[in-house]
Amino acid sequence: MQSPEIGHMENYGASHLTVLALTVVAVVVLVRTARGRHGETVTTAFGWVLLVVAVLWMVWWWLPGNFDVGQSLPFHLSDWLRIIAPLALVSRRGWAIVLSYFWGLTFNLQALLTPDLVYFRYPALEFAGYWFLHASVFVVPVVLMWGLGYRPTWRGWAFGWAVTIGWVGVALGVNALLGTNYGFVSEPPGNPSLLDLFGPWPWYVVTVALLIGPVYALLTWPWATRRTLAGTVPLPGGLARRRDSARPVGA
Repeated sequence: MQSPEIGHMENYGASHLTVLALTVVAVVVLVRTARGRHGETVTTAFGWVLLVVAVLWMVWWWLPGNFDVGQSLPFHLSDWLRIIAPLALVSRRGWAIVLSYFWGLTFNLQALLTPDLVYFRYPALEFAGYWFLHASVFVVPVVLMWGLGYRPTWRGWAFGWAVTIGWVGVALGVNALLGTNYGFVSEPPGNPSLLDLFGPWPWYVVTVALLIGPVYALLTWPWATRRTLAGTVPLPGGLARRRDSARPVGA
């Protein structure tokens, strides 16, 4: 069932600028907290809170009165990310850390800077859910890298690139089957976005697919130099490393 839209959020209005400012404040506070005496405990607890909220948000969209075939199925990249990011904080597994890092600081930026926030039934709840989850999955990789001392490796770069291309393929297949637009890989968002810089569909999909590898490489390179590798140890699987002084949970 397709629910009728009742409105969009105005980009760069007062509410948008406010949540962006709050996101910056959250980054500063949580990075400082992660470096403190109780950083491991606090960040793990935040991971559990985020995971519970993400699951409840998913279930809420599946309720019969809220279900929308173009929004409720878990095929947006953000649907995957808001489960993976809290798992990174809770488990400290390399695969979750690198996907949180690559996705949270690239694709998720579009959701923060040029959101396509559509209101269907409950604007206040939809606004709160959208922004808490999208801001949180931006904060998580910053905390993991600059607060807790985790780093992606070149093996993690290859893994992140392969998984991202795999997600694009899944989203394209679902969209072709259901007539949806998960991940905006079948048509551009309704609002102006960063994708507009790369031309019309399908060229922006091709361009972004070609840029994923080099962009992820740029995000990996600062953490993979001899200087930044000093004093770190690999996590199981070799997708990420951590400062030797960090104490990963469940690694």
